[in-house]
Amino acid sequence: MVIVAVVLFVAALALAGLGAAALTGRLTRNRWAGVRTPQSLRDDETFALANKVAAPSMLGGAGVLAIGGLAILILPTIAGVIATIVVIAGALFTVAAGGALGSKAAGAVPDTSGCGTSCGACSLKGACEPA
Repeated sequence: MVIVAVVLFVAALALAGLGAAALTGRLTRNRWAGVRTPQSLRDDETFALANKVAAPSMLGGAGVLAIGGLAILILPTIAGVIATIVVIAGALFTVAAGGALGSKAAGAVPDTSGCGTSCGACSLKGACEPA
């Protein structure tokens, strides 16, 4: 059970680092980590917003994993196995809920990269740019 506890502590540490980077805005768009939905990957600002919204749940999931690691060290074998399953499910649910909120927040940001956002119509596209 010590190995399982160590794995949970390492996962908690990694998730806490990811959550801290997302909360401070240091998490840049990448292939592996963070809220990675079509809404959040639209541009750097929406990615940062989505991950800033999801960061508290990432930190909460890290806390759940750390507490679970401690519980596994303290509890007997059968209770430790049950605690492992409950802790992993709880952490996944917590992080997934935060990711859904982050994706929803990114989807609420208006898309300003297309025609009609600053000039008013497609026929005026480029007219607002300096000559």
